[in-house]
Amino acid sequence: MSPTRTPLDDLRREIDQIDDALHDLLMRRAALVERIGAAKGSPGQAVYLRPGREASILRRLMARHTGSFPAQAVVRIWREMISAFTRMQGPFAIAVYAPEDKRGFWDVARDHYGSSVPMSAVNTPAAALRAVSDGTATVGVVPYPAEDDKDPWWRFLVSADANRPRVVARLPFGGRGNARGENRDALAIAVAAHEPTGDDRTLLSIEIGGALSRGRLKDMLEACGLPPVNFCTWHAGGHATDHGGGGPSIHLVEIADFVDPADPRLTTLVERSGDIPVRVNTVGGYAVPLNLA
Repeated sequence: MSPTRTPLDDLRREIDQIDDALHDLLMRRAALVERIGAAKGSPGQAVYLRPGREASILRRLMARHTGSFPAQAVVRIWREMISAFTRMQGPFAIAVYAPEDKRGFWDVARDHYGSSVPMSAVNTPAAALRAVSDGTATVGVVPYPAEDDKDPWWRFLVSADANRPRVVARLPFGGRGNARGENRDALAIAVAAHEPTGDDRTLLSIEIGGALSRGRLKDMLEACGLPPVNFCTWHAGGHATDHGGGGPSIHLVEIADFVDPADPRLTTLVERSGDIPVRVNTVGGYAVPLNLA
């Protein structure tokens, strides 16, 4: 005689059915990813990385999310899925600046890129950039720039080469999760496009060959419709904060907008500098992270 089925048994059976349906959808999604990969043919390095597209997916899900299931858990689940599906399309490995006293960057990278993507720790941000440049890593994770960095890694991205590594994401995107110790945000570097998502930041390198104060540069940027929200400055002779010195300098300026390398606002900025030599390059950018508070 079979045991009597209780209402709790019925609920568990329904959960099993939902699990099967979720699994079916995952397998269906994987099949679609394989078809997309086949349609693309043989892509170059990391062109299957779409950080802007990933950000748009998560924003759309958060906009429709309701109920008691934690939003941050939804983000973690989808980040795990996105990374696994990305790995199906081509080589995918991460080099993370994570010396012994900076393990928080490792945690932020693992939370974002999931449990199955190979990750290696390096002791300097420059080593993470080299790993991306030589192809041993698809993505490098480095600290968000700070004004007091004595040897800023971002100066190595200053180039007009379309195939250079560039900033493609800011981490964490959906909350700090399990990150230990280090509270500083990180940037992801890859040979991939910075694509507009509707809420973006762009990083510009602005090389100045004469006396142009940061205040005047800020005014020029705002007049060109390029609202600056953060500055870091490096001088060829060493690090320094620029308050109007006369030597050559490079400013890393974060702009509260998407800026394409061919954006006419950049040409206008150079024209406004007059006789002072100015060269502007885009260093990449990122979709503004979610605010899950």
